Amino acid sequence: MAKIYTRTGDDGTTALANGKRVKKTADIIAVFGSLDELNAFLGFAAEALCAKNELQNLLKHIYQIQKDLFELGGKLASGNKFTLDPEKVARFEAEIDAMTEKLPVAKSFILPGGGEISARLHIARTVCRRAERETFKLFATDILAETVGIYLNRLSDWLYVAARYVAFVTNVEELTFKTG
Repeated sequence: MAKIYTRTGDDGTTALANGKRVKKTADIIAVFGSLDELNAFLGFAAEALCAKNELQNLLKHIYQIQKDLFELGGKLASGNKFTLDPEKVARFEAEIDAMTEKLPVAKSFILPGGGEISARLHIARTVCRRAERETFKLFATDILAETVGIYLNRLSDWLYVAARYVAFVTNVEELTFKTG
């Protein structure tokens, strides 16, 4: 049986897929951490969706996003240049539009909540925003930031709309914030 621990990281470094060792505090490790956390929160939301027959299509989308995030992490870890398929962003936009068509117009800010599943998606959205910020910080001088940043930006939009959509489909009232 292979052991999960190697002790090679006990010095505060970790290995990328290309074999290069970097400090665990490196910007790229922060991106990996946020992508991993985002993936975990998507899994948390997916578990709650499993019991909702009317939301199985959304569940399939989340599983695909989780696979995309693993692919993205692997490509980042390899250290090679790459671009994401622009069709992935177009897919988000089409799904956002389809869900939005069914939703009432938001006339004020929506507070995170709207039931357990929606709240889980809102958490994933905030982690996605952090991953986006960290990605742009890491690749401030690299065109890769634009591609990955656009993907994560659109994903956070998708998560916001998906959270609203879940509240709508499950008939849970969204809480709103009105200024003044």
